[in-house]
Amino acid sequence: MSTTDTDATVAALMARAGRTYAEDAGIALKDTPSPLFELLVLSLLLSTRISADIAVAAARELFAAGYRTPEKMARASWQSLVDALGRGHYKRYDESTATRLGEAGRKVLDDYHGDLRELAAKAEPDSDAAAKLLQEFTGIGPVGADIFLREVQSVWDWVAPHFDERARAAAKDLGLPDDPGRLADLADGKPEVLAAALVRASLDKDLLGEVRSA
Repeated sequence: MSTTDTDATVAALMARAGRTYAEDAGIALKDTPSPLFELLVLSLLLSTRISADIAVAAARELFAAGYRTPEKMARASWQSLVDALGRGHYKRYDESTATRLGEAGRKVLDDYHGDLRELAAKAEPDSDAAAKLLQEFTGIGPVGADIFLREVQSVWDWVAPHFDERARAAAKDLGLPDDPGRLADLADGKPEVLAAALVRASLDKDLLGEVRSA
């Protein structure tokens, strides 16, 4: 693919899908405790076999109910978490996920004094180490860790460039380079947005087709 074609493909993809999942969930991501915890919650919700739209809607309901910090999540009743997930139509895994959310809040408090920047300090500059620490949260496996790292690279620059296997596979399908460094060069300083756009394309055949046609 020529440079012109590559630029056109990236432009078409970004025009159609250039937003992060954190943005969709209403998370104003910053390197501060509350937004980082919100991203952890979103990553946990996105880790189950449920549509991304439903996971994002469930995150919005949790945040609207005030569960934006590990303290509030840890203190929440199990039923109130189930109810919030239900309002987001997160039905199939609502009971087990409510348990895991409470556990996540308590673990952030116990292990990181309520602040996931301590996780970053423990792992930096090794994103693989960060992934292992994230997977210590019940309900977050390799996929969930990749989701968190893919989105958090906007504020933890030592994680960048983070393009997980799904994003790289979509890049290859679109005729783009599948090397993280080369993809970052195409991202106009926003690797988290391009990574999310590639993941969206991997999950939506119609979107993939539109970008190819464009």
